[in-house]
Amino acid sequence: MKNNREQQIYVALLRGINVGGHHKIPMEELRTTFEAMGHTQVKTLLNSGNVIFEGKSAQVETLEEKIASQLEKSFGFSIPVLVRKADDIKEITACDPFKDIQIHKDIRLYVTFFKESPKENLKLPWVSADGSFQIIKVKGRAVCSVLDVSKSKTPYAMNVLEKSYNKDITTRNWNTVVKIELSFHEL
Repeated sequence: MKNNREQQIYVALLRGINVGGHHKIPMEELRTTFEAMGHTQVKTLLNSGNVIFEGKSAQVETLEEKIASQLEKSFGFSIPVLVRKADDIKEITACDPFKDIQIHKDIRLYVTFFKESPKENLKLPWVSADGSFQIIKVKGRAVCSVLDVSKSKTPYAMNVLEKSYNKDITTRNWNTVVKIELSFHEL
């Protein structure tokens, strides 16, 4: 990681691309678009809209607006964008929110990122009535949750998050968040 004070490492989390054959964006075109905006060290992770990049230090909200605007111009449809500084992701992975969760084949670990800090003050851990979904930690503008797919499916869980917090969210599984954090070391 470079120590230039004017440069910062970020991740842009795009919502709703390359899902179910809709809003397809090739990762090479996505990288090229970010580079054309003046960002460097651009790397995409997976096909689900995770873009790690280096850019001039700026307010996250300003970056979100600029990136969303450029993506709409480049690809012809609106793409919700949430940006996080590398340090924000590192804080989440460092606290290891799922260390006490017993993992088996039906357990899914998620981190949901919010555009603004959650205003809901649920008593944690919050557990759904059927016991399938738990919200175990709120860390800044992120919520860590656990879903047991043997009891319920993901869309129901995401509806709970949208209803309890707001719709300006995007969710990644824990393995993806860890891979994003590891990608910072490659820049």
